Order: sequence, then C-alpha cells, then structure tokens
Amino acid sequence: MPRVPEPEVIICGAGPAGLTLAIDLARRNVGFLLIDKAAGPFRGSRGKGIQPRSQEVFEDLGVIDRIVASGGEYPVQRFYTDEGPVDRPFARSGPTLAEPYHIPLLVPQFLTERCLRERLAELGHAPLYGHELTGIDQDDDGVSARIATPSGERTVRAAYLVGADGGSSFVRKSLDIGFPGKTLGVRAVVADVRADGVSTDAWHRWGEDTDRQVSLCPLYGTDMFQYVGPVPFDVDIDVSAAGLTALFHERTGRTDIVVREVSWASVFSMNARLADTYRIGRVLLTGDAAHVHPPTGGQGLNTGVQDAYNLGWKLAAVLDGAPRSLLDSYERERRPIAEAVLGLSERLLEAAKSRFTSRGREVSQLDLGYADSPLTIATPHRDKGPLAGERAPDAPVTGAGGLDTRLFSLFQGPHWTLLGYEADRAAAPTARKGLRIHTTGPRGDLNDTGGHFRDAYGLAAGQWVLIRPDGYIAAIADLHTIEAHLDAVGLRTGGASPGWR
Repeated sequence: MPRVPEPEVIICGAGPAGLTLAIDLARRNVGFLLIDKAAGPFRGSRGKGIQPRSQEVFEDLGVIDRIVASGGEYPVQRFYTDEGPVDRPFARSGPTLAEPYHIPLLVPQFLTERCLRERLAELGHAPLYGHELTGIDQDDDGVSARIATPSGERTVRAAYLVGADGGSSFVRKSLDIGFPGKTLGVRAVVADVRADGVSTDAWHRWGEDTDRQVSLCPLYGTDMFQYVGPVPFDVDIDVSAAGLTALFHERTGRTDIVVREVSWASVFSMNARLADTYRIGRVLLTGDAAHVHPPTGGQGLNTGVQDAYNLGWKLAAVLDGAPRSLLDSYERERRPIAEAVLGLSERLLEAAKSRFTSRGREVSQLDLGYADSPLTIATPHRDKGPLAGERAPDAPVTGAGGLDTRLFSLFQGPHWTLLGYEADRAAAPTARKGLRIHTTGPRGDLNDTGGHFRDAYGLAAGQWVLIRPDGYIAAIADLHTIEAHLDAVGLRTGGASPGWR
C-alpha cells in the first residue's frame, strides 16, 4: 500500500478555510496533508458572499480573477408586497485607489472552492477526500493523527495539526474545547434549485416580515437559484423538487413558478458560537471549527478564509525557526474578530426580520484590524493616515524603470514588505530572508507619481512602514525599532534557515 507522506502540517477539512491555508502553505514550501472525510468536494452554494477584504486576500493568493469570473455582483432585491413588487438595489460605492475592492461578490461556495482547488493544483497539491481523522495524540515534539483512508487506517506524524472541519469539528471535540453560544431560534431550508417561471435579473423575495418568507436568488455562473426560507422546528421538510414547489406555492400563491430540480439542499438551525480557545499545544482551530455564524451579512466564510490567511504565514515562520510564541498571536488577533463578527451577524439577522433592511460598510471587513496585537508596534499620534494594526492601503506607484504598478502588487507573495517614503535607501536595513524593501526618493526603486502613496499612508519624508505578509501594518516607526521587530518575529539577516520541527 502507498505510504501516507509525513507532512509538517495536517489540515483537517478541505472547505474554504482549509483550502486557503493549504494554498498559503504551498506557496511557502511547507509540506502539508489536506484531508477531508467527505467522498468529494462540497457541492452547495451555502457561503455565497465574498466580501471586499476577502477579495484582497484572494488577489494575494493568485485567485481573484477566476473568483470574479465565477460569479457576479449581487442583483437588485425584488420584494413582492401587497402593493406590488418593489426593487431595492444593494448599496454600493465605487473602488478607490486605496481600496480597490468595494463591491461584494455573489459566488456559490462550490465555485469558490473549485477556484481554490485549481490554484492549489497549480502549486502541486490536492485534497485527499475519503480520509477521516479518527484520533489525535500530541506531545512536545509533534502530533500523531490517526486517519481512516480508503486503503485502511494510517497514523501520520506532523509538527502541527489544524482543524478546519466545520461547526461539528471532530478536532475541537477531541480536544474537549468548549463551544458556547446560542441557538438563534431560526430554522431554515436552503437549496440550490433549477426553476421555471422566474427571471435571473433580481433576488426575488416574498413574505418579508413574516415566518412565511421565501426567496429565490440567482446563482451567477450556474443555471440555478438559491432557495431559502424559514421553516418550523417540529416539521419534517420535503426537500424534493415537488416538496419545495409545494412550499413555495403555499407561501406565495404563485403557481407559475415551479422547482424542477434540486441540486443540493439542507435544513439547519442557525447558531452563534465561539470556541473557548483556538489552540491547545500543537493543534489549532480555524474557520467554522472555531466559530459559527448565522448566514446574514455573508460573514462566516469570509471570517474563516481570513483566519487561515492569518495562520498560514505564522505556521510557516515557526517551522522555519521563528519563535513558537508567534503562534500565540493567532488567537489574540482572530478570536476578538470572530466575536465582533458574531455580534454583527446576529444584529443583521434581527434586522432582516424587518422589510427593506440594508447593509453598510461594516460587512466589508475592510476596517477590521489588530491594533492590540503583540505583533503591532503602537503608532504615536498622527493627524492622518492609517495606524499600525490596520489594513495596509493600496496605491499606484511607478517603478524606476517607468512601468506602472501598485503597492498590492509589491505586497503579493509570502514576504514582509518595508516601505520608505522619500527615504535614504542606503540607510535601509540589511537584507533579510522574507523581507522586500522599497523606497521612493533619490536612488529609490519607486516613484510616487501623483502622491497617492504619500496620501494613502499620511507619510512625511523619511518615514518607514512595515507591512506584514497578510497585508496589515506592523509598524510606522524608525529603522531601529523596525529592525528589532524583524528580529523578534524571526526574520534573520543572511545565513541558511535552521528549520524547526
């Protein structure tokens, strides 16, 4: 029988969070095993909203164009009222130079996952389906995972194991991590259907403000609609095409619309829960294994993707010799984010019970940050520009060779970035593995054409900005402070990487 490889990281769960983490580790040349107990990829539309901050993440991972091509913008919401249909478009604002993504995307989850698997394949990896984690043992040196495979049970040894295995996480339960929260008193049916008699130009909604709500949202990139409606807790729901058609006719009185095929369906109770801890020893949780949300506001998938994006570079750094304490910052940074997002999702769920509710900038996740992180050097008072711990803005710049580019293009990849504005390049720190240095000014490699870099960051001549691999500002500080910070997070000057298991 073929031998299961011995990776540095085992990822349990090949959903959006697990795939994101796998891509990030793959581009950092970290060996991993990505397993999922399911027989094959998830085929439902469940997490269909891709928020602007996640779009920035997907750009960095090299997958944004195919994500955009797989879906589209949210359509107008068409509410059917006693007075007739009322159209209400989603509030939108155009992109800016600092924030190139402003419009949420509607992409069925199975298409998002397909895009991520394609990117992972380009990097030489693939999920192993039909591989179920059945046991975990860990010690000071690593984790032993028992995995039931199609060819029998195997024990695989790794430095770390990450549970990205959803709300019913085996990993979380195995570690006996509490998952407090509440059931929100809403049970719903969601299904991907092919239907006759309904147009694809709107998200059609009936029965708002009542427990007889039902909606059909076109799933761009497919010929299907997402069918959603609350259902009673004590009733078995027929999710066949005939059953969903009957429920629809009963609630709307419309017999001209018929569900003719069901591709995927689920009946679920909405919960808001948050794990007591994201890490015990060498085992960590990410995505829905650490937090579950009601679907309102499109926050769950996005929060999980950004969990994984936060964790990937830290795991890689520790495996490459950085202090193990770097992993402590994962929970310090991400758990408060999940707690805040859970509160937002609950508020949006309550608001959704009222007709014509709207969603503002708060769902974009562009304003989330890590001001209180141990990896953030507090910024002294500034009159303008972002602070350390906040998302690093984009801006157009021109290379010394005359070609136009963007800061996001310079950030793209697994490295840290140090930006000097009108700074002396000769004073820049010594070259370090995993650090790229760019400066404007005399002998700099960039020109701040139009002053957009200066304006986006609120910089004065001679100031330096350190950007983390996940696109957040670690410091706006003098070079001595920045070099000490680089030492602390394990970026070494010269020499070979010592490695660490």
